[in-house]
Amino acid sequence: MADTGSSESNQVSDPSGRPTPMLQNVVSTVNLNCTLNLKAIALHARNAEYNPRRFAAVVMRIKEPKTTALIFSSGKIVCTGAKTVQQSQLAARKYARIVEKLGFHVNFKHFKIQNLVASCNVLVPISLIRLACHHYEHATYEPELFPGLIYRMRRPKITMLIFPSGKLIITGAKEKVEIDTAFENIYPVLMSFRINKKDK
Repeated sequence: MADTGSSESNQVSDPSGRPTPMLQNVVSTVNLNCTLNLKAIALHARNAEYNPRRFAAVVMRIKEPKTTALIFSSGKIVCTGAKTVQQSQLAARKYARIVEKLGFHVNFKHFKIQNLVASCNVLVPISLIRLACHHYEHATYEPELFPGLIYRMRRPKITMLIFPSGKLIITGAKEKVEIDTAFENIYPVLMSFRINKKDK
């Protein structure tokens, strides 16, 4: 994954001036509680692709909310691309409605958030080598393989990709509060390994 954190122009800060993580992708699942004919869905639904030799699901897209769904013959749907939990649930219901209109007896059940992905920029360069040395139990840094440091936090159970520029990608959360808590925990750590101009 490339260094794809939010740009400085899109950076959001709290009243104290500290940056705040912004959701970039919500991954959810839902069960339609019925068996689906994927060929029929692909033939009759718009913006749907199905290539069973490559992947055993229909790939469907809608523009509002802008999302992509993987629809499986078991009736399970995986919805990605939403920016909020509410958008993800709305999108999942829209996909279910599309399938229902094609003649399937849909029963919308077990909607669940599987992963939240957020990004943030602390706006200062970070010494990943020093961070990796001091937090070796949590950190993996192999710059010849990947430009970012992988930081696995235990409480909450979150994974962060930390880049030298100060950009972060936070993943693995089921609720936004977990992202906020993880960032509160990591922010002072990052500030302690910031690179000052005189250090360069």
